[in-house]
Amino acid sequence: MSASGPEDVFPAGFFAREDESSDAAFYGPPRLVTHIDDGAIAAVSDLYAELGVDGSATAPRRVLDLMSSWVSHLRTPPAELVVLGMNASELRANPVATERVVQDLNTDPVLPFADASFDAVLCCVSVDYLVRPVEVLREAARVLRPGAPVVLTFSNRLFPSKAVAGWLYADEDTRCAIAATYVRLAGGFDEPEVSLRTPSGRYRGDPLYAVVARRQG
Repeated sequence: MSASGPEDVFPAGFFAREDESSDAAFYGPPRLVTHIDDGAIAAVSDLYAELGVDGSATAPRRVLDLMSSWVSHLRTPPAELVVLGMNASELRANPVATERVVQDLNTDPVLPFADASFDAVLCCVSVDYLVRPVEVLREAARVLRPGAPVVLTFSNRLFPSKAVAGWLYADEDTRCAIAATYVRLAGGFDEPEVSLRTPSGRYRGDPLYAVVARRQG
């Protein structure tokens, strides 16, 4: 991160991590597992369908899934699904992907896509690992068509050694506020909407939170 980057509005050490070794090495071994439980996965799928970014939409959709893996949690695949992630084996195993890109957004946040070329940008249970989140979301705004959503979903599960300190040590309400702040700082989006997508109260499963904002026209 440069000394004058957009993340500098956060306190010193906010984006530090317990494990600052190569992300490529950490994510090198394929992990063909899900990182949230079935209830949270269903909540992600319901949200995508509600937003009309999966194959249930009447018009064909081109969707970008950032920090992706072998599953994208879309109930029905869109016409085009571009998956961008760290592990080539995991991306190859994604059965609904139509294009696969291996890229570490922590070292290179510039997305290799044309302006206004996607109908949605998704990032599921991964925003907590970004050390340059504002830059990544600024790029998301660039590649989105006007009115198209960026969808950040997250729970309380994570790899603690790779999550940034400001996220790791925050409570869940603060994490929602952090993700919304990332979106605001990126610019180009309407005001983000924050929601809990799983039941509250005595619900025993993984909570699923969402921050959704649409590209300004």
